[in-house]
Amino acid sequence: MNEKHLTKMGVPPGEPVRQALTFISRYCLAGNDKQQIPQAVEEVFRNPAGFVDDELRADFARALLAVPTSFTPGNAPWRQWGQDLEAQALAQMARACELPVSVAGALMPDAHVGYGLPIGGVLATEGAVIPYAVGVDIACRMKLTVLDWPVAALTERHEELVRAIEAETRFGVGATFKQRRQHEVLEADWTVSKPTQSNRDRAWAQLGTSGSGNHFVEFGTLKVGQAASLSESAADGAGSQPALRLPPGEYLALLSHSGSRGTGAAVCDHYSKLAMAMHPELPKEYQRLAWLDLASPEGQEYWAAMELMGRYAAANHELIHRHIARNLGAQVLLDIENHHNFAWKERHVINGVARDVVVHRKGATPAHPGVLGIIPGSMATPGFVVRGKGGEGSLGSASHGAGRVMSRTKAEETFEWSAVNPVLRERNVRLLSAGIDEVPGVYKDIHQVMAAQTDLVEVLAEFMPRLVKMAPSGERPED
Repeated sequence: MNEKHLTKMGVPPGEPVRQALTFISRYCLAGNDKQQIPQAVEEVFRNPAGFVDDELRADFARALLAVPTSFTPGNAPWRQWGQDLEAQALAQMARACELPVSVAGALMPDAHVGYGLPIGGVLATEGAVIPYAVGVDIACRMKLTVLDWPVAALTERHEELVRAIEAETRFGVGATFKQRRQHEVLEADWTVSKPTQSNRDRAWAQLGTSGSGNHFVEFGTLKVGQAASLSESAADGAGSQPALRLPPGEYLALLSHSGSRGTGAAVCDHYSKLAMAMHPELPKEYQRLAWLDLASPEGQEYWAAMELMGRYAAANHELIHRHIARNLGAQVLLDIENHHNFAWKERHVINGVARDVVVHRKGATPAHPGVLGIIPGSMATPGFVVRGKGGEGSLGSASHGAGRVMSRTKAEETFEWSAVNPVLRERNVRLLSAGIDEVPGVYKDIHQVMAAQTDLVEVLAEFMPRLVKMAPSGERPED
């Protein structure tokens, strides 16, 4: 009898399954009839309280009794930024803060409905990680590279920029390069979890690609204000990098948004299902908020897999930017990047007490004091390079973009290219490919979103898209 048989019987995953397997092993070593194993397991499973004093069966019985059978909502404090947020997103945030492992939350001004935790949701937990609070596209990420070409290249060398993007990017579900990219992330330990081990070759095939949904690669102008100068920084938990100053002015820049591709989704799928199976006590509306204890083997596996997906997503962006710059023969003046859809171990003061917590930022940008980040708008509206202020109650966070105002289905019913194309031309944006569900009208006004979080971030520079590539119409979204 193995783990699969036990799970099919209804034995909860995690400690109950581990103790069941230990019991089976001891049962056999004691000389009992192996044919009677299913019956012996069934007896304990059906009436664990009757075996807590049984020397052979006690550990299995106690593990079963330790599984929660009821859910009592808590009341962790949380704040929202922005007005007129979706009622469903607010309800999702409130539910997340009712979990027994939750200690604080925050909702960003770009918030909208997601799986479990809303997009734009920030949740601090104690000793636990929630796969769906990290997100499906683990370590979805922004990267901006400033190149040494003049802004005039957007018109004077336009076709060279087009050829570089077309040659060095791949979009769409399952997209790959015919000649696989190489990166040191492939030398990492991919055996840290079942899904990373079984998907390593898939990850290699998709290395350096962008996927679908709201993912993009685009050239544009970066305007650094007179009151600011930029230096490299990363919001991956590593803090600021060695400074490289970029004085005020206007620059040619490359901006990308994508994550950990199919392998990240496989990690989320595996561990979210496992977490839900380990918490049968959760009512239906809370099930996608099921957590893994960080002290458990399952929690440690997920954490290791998540961190590997962070490295993998960073490698994807590194390769996109490196290959495009090399294709153009351009030199890099500055790189800025940050994750969203990730969890970090941090220390925060909550209700006046300093606590070590796990901060989930699902569609939210790290915005600790002094940390640089990128908040994009849409294919025809500006994005911003920002410096975090660590606003009170925000858990060191800010929005990760403008945020959707309608579903993809609604967008396809609402917009037509005949109406969108004149807007793009008016704003001097050339679109190489995209779906109608990603046009500017499906997003909130980025200026209103930024105005709602002036206590969270300081704007240092403005990026305006000029040449945009996304997955073509008909692709299943991976964002």
